[in-house]
Amino acid sequence: MTVPPGRRERKKAATRQKIAEAALRLFLERGYDAVGIRDVAAEADVAVTTLFSHFAAKEALVFEQDQNFEHRLTEAVTDRAPHEPLIPALRREILALVRHCTAEGAAPIWDMIDASPALRAYEESMRLRHAESLAAAIADDLGLPRTATAARAIARFAVDAFSLAREAPDPDAAVDEIFQMIEAAWEVSTGPSRRT
Repeated sequence: MTVPPGRRERKKAATRQKIAEAALRLFLERGYDAVGIRDVAAEADVAVTTLFSHFAAKEALVFEQDQNFEHRLTEAVTDRAPHEPLIPALRREILALVRHCTAEGAAPIWDMIDASPALRAYEESMRLRHAESLAAAIADDLGLPRTATAARAIARFAVDAFSLAREAPDPDAAVDEIFQMIEAAWEVSTGPSRRT
């Protein structure tokens, strides 16, 4: 049974959301580079120290869902139904994330990210971290060493599938195409004894 968050946690989450929304609004209105941390704090009506207690860096303000994204990826592995194959579970979660990030209104945000070297670099480091977390979840789930090449490769492919599909003219078709290749690679790397 999941315990609902307490008052303090709800208040922290609301403050975090308020800061992220203020930052995104300013970034889209003025441009990412033209907005400083103090501008965001003032817009959100919080102290700069409060802002930094929720976000470690300016780039993190754009990727407010970073931890949730990583958590959802690992849960696709750890919380899947008994005997549900790994790759279809990952495909379903990546497709849901792609649909969320390509929904109406998301294009200006991605245009801003693509135009900023700092945001692109932050996104790349975020993807690598997500892939390592996903690889650890896959390895643990299958009883493999955490450094297992197959788990790390599939994790990177899955995380990169998100980026490739997000940029494709038909994101759903791109996810299908990419995951056909991931499924084939997984079958080759694991052999008949571990196709879960």
